[in-house]
Amino acid sequence: MAEFTWGHVCVTGNFRENNEDNCSVDPDGRFFLVCDGMGGQSAGEKASGLATEIVQKRLDQGLDFTTAAEANEIVKVIDTAVGEANAEIMALGEIDPECHQMGTTIVYLVHVAGRVFIGNVGDSRGYLLREGKLSQITKDHSLTQALLDAGTISEEDAKTHRYRNVLYRYLGTKDGSAGTEAKSLDPRAGDRFLLCSDGVTDGIDDATIGELLGEHDDPQQAADAIVQAALDGGSKDNVTCVVVHTGS
Repeated sequence: MAEFTWGHVCVTGNFRENNEDNCSVDPDGRFFLVCDGMGGQSAGEKASGLATEIVQKRLDQGLDFTTAAEANEIVKVIDTAVGEANAEIMALGEIDPECHQMGTTIVYLVHVAGRVFIGNVGDSRGYLLREGKLSQITKDHSLTQALLDAGTISEEDAKTHRYRNVLYRYLGTKDGSAGTEAKSLDPRAGDRFLLCSDGVTDGIDDATIGELLGEHDDPQQAADAIVQAALDGGSKDNVTCVVVHTGS
């Protein structure tokens, strides 16, 4: 199996009073999660915390991380875990008035027997830097992305579009259980993965993300640098990222 090293940062940022982001880093490097909550008062924090808690518990129970299995079986376990988190968030929103309409995004990296699975719901993203080239592995479930896909707006328009932070899919809605569109990858030595909330991409562009991932051989230093650059770049949100390096 590939050897992973990692670093992570989760901060409130310069403009928010509380941190609605959550991240979970498995101490054995089996899975990594980033969730970005939304909702009034502390509801966003509850949603993102609930998602990380439920998903990591269900992954622990449902996956044998050391034994190879069919990709579709692994994805089924992941999607079921995320679906259960979605159902719990929706249920709490129904019974607790303070949690009404709360929700959260999720992006994950799951490592099973030398293979990597990356997927998301919402606009928290997963990236891969391989041989100097940055690729966004996940796809945003935002109205702006839908307009881009339809050819209605350009990439340049999307950067400042008024709907860029409006989501049509996230945990806390019926569509939150519709799957995570997981991608399966065989990690290579030197690969550098990034999971991040939109607080990162609110402050820096993909070119800067690629540069910072490439500059730092220590994943914790890379995570620190990315978050600081996002804050310096004017991000108005909570800022969270997890950086994972693949060794030889």
